[in-house]
Amino acid sequence: MRPVEAMLEILRDEGVTKVFGNPGTTELPFVEAVAREPGMAYVLGVQEASVVAMADGYARATGRPAFVSLHVAAGLANGLVGLLNASRSRTPLVVTAGQQDRRHLAQDPMLSGDLVGLARAAVKHTFDVQHAHDLPGMLRRAFALAVQPPAGPVFLSIPMDLLDEETPLGPPPPKSVVYGAGPAAGWPEAAERLAAARRPAIVAGDGVGREGGVAELVAVAEATGATVFHQPMHDGVDFPTVHPLYAGMLDARYSAIRAALDGHDVVLIAGTHAFMAHHYEPGSPIPEGTEVLQLDSDPGEPGRTFPVAVGLVGGVRTTLDALATQLAGKVPQAADRIAEAGRRHEAARTEVRQRALAAHGAAPMDPLAAVHAVVAGLPEHAVVVEEAITSGLLLRQVLPLRRPRSYVHTVGGGLGHGIGAAVGSRLGDPSRPVVAVLGDGCTLFGLQGLWSAAHYGVPVTFVVMNNGEYRTLKETVVRRHRHRTGGGGALRLTPPRIDLTPAAALLGVPTGPAAAAAGALDLTPPDLDFTRVAAFFGITAVRAATAGELTEEVARAAAGTRPVLIDVPVTGHADGG
Repeated sequence: MRPVEAMLEILRDEGVTKVFGNPGTTELPFVEAVAREPGMAYVLGVQEASVVAMADGYARATGRPAFVSLHVAAGLANGLVGLLNASRSRTPLVVTAGQQDRRHLAQDPMLSGDLVGLARAAVKHTFDVQHAHDLPGMLRRAFALAVQPPAGPVFLSIPMDLLDEETPLGPPPPKSVVYGAGPAAGWPEAAERLAAARRPAIVAGDGVGREGGVAELVAVAEATGATVFHQPMHDGVDFPTVHPLYAGMLDARYSAIRAALDGHDVVLIAGTHAFMAHHYEPGSPIPEGTEVLQLDSDPGEPGRTFPVAVGLVGGVRTTLDALATQLAGKVPQAADRIAEAGRRHEAARTEVRQRALAAHGAAPMDPLAAVHAVVAGLPEHAVVVEEAITSGLLLRQVLPLRRPRSYVHTVGGGLGHGIGAAVGSRLGDPSRPVVAVLGDGCTLFGLQGLWSAAHYGVPVTFVVMNNGEYRTLKETVVRRHRHRTGGGGALRLTPPRIDLTPAAALLGVPTGPAAAAAGALDLTPPDLDFTRVAAFFGITAVRAATAGELTEEVARAAAGTRPVLIDVPVTGHADGG
């Protein structure tokens, strides 16, 4: 068979039914072949960052590697933010870009470039395909490497003339059969230490959700009565947030992690890159005297940044299952610990709900009231895709997560992910409604993804929290200013008007509170009306006027069969919201 035929044969064998891409001339041999292939659809995006985000959401929804086709150097460069996000989130992708014809690469033709060099920092492995007979084996290896712990994107550069060759190739190498990793060696010692702990804690990482180990982690927690935290900025559901033992998400600051874990003598950290902090702070995230047990399928993770008493390398789910079986009935204090934690955690959740309800009102809405209203309108089996930064932190406090794969985020932090990820999530699992909660700035980064939603009629509900500013940057400015002036690290939003002169000076705009807010960190003027953006793409849109109306609009849109955008005016930083 010809090289392009061998490529399609492997894609079929690997279960690929959708190719996410934005094509150009260097991909035409492949695109033409896909168009003729029964059972394989080309999902078009009009910007590569949105394309990769769609593939990311699709891979998570299906549990299989997604396949991406980008266009030469410029297209690959546009897609790098999505590849960085996928690497951080450990999403398996196989990504190709068409290189220029090899016969004139020495003349630096238009659009050519060092594709492998561009991709190398954003993916786990690269292949520079130079010979037709190498393509089948390299593509097979790419699929295998994409899922091998730690999972992530793998890149192949494929010259366009190579796919056009008439070089006859034999049958592609068969797909390898790889079984899941078994329990990590050392788990019996970890079980003994957990059973003997006076005040155990667990940090639930995204590896738990990725490997389908949520039920097993719940069993370990209930057997020991351990307090459970989510990893900072978790990407998915790794522990039910309504469980009595659930204490919330750790903040992405070493001092906050240290404070949360303080007093716990034994901590099991399961399936997370521990820990990715946002801003630098001195010291360790682990309190002095706390014993750490760390479990991960990535052999490079346990003991990477702080010492561990027991490092466990193996299958996350299978190891948790072994621990749960060993610990069952061995900790008599477990029931009392669960009851006490349940009272404490339910009181905290009730207080947040009461604050949210008390803040319900007309637009511009309080952000906590707005996300609470969104949650009230969600169908029971909905998938929430979140890229809302400040509103997203509030959403995590009020969103009950019971079912695995009900929450999608990217810990990578590259903006513009949410719209594409929501489209890909719905394409990957059409049986579940998808609601994307987005910040206005994040929406601006990923607007092109709305075209794909409209073009393919993907029924996603896009909820845009519109405060007309980069609020997270304003809050960071305040923290930095207070730290420099000795005012402490806590953020206080009163009095409501703050002096953002330092930010303005840093960005070279006129100083003074009003000039700094308007010139440096605000998104207005112009006034951002996202209903008009939706109309441009042919997407139905509404602007919510009250919290009650927002709940109704979310419920209506999520039950529909077409994409809908809901513009939600919320108060900003200077409003005290």
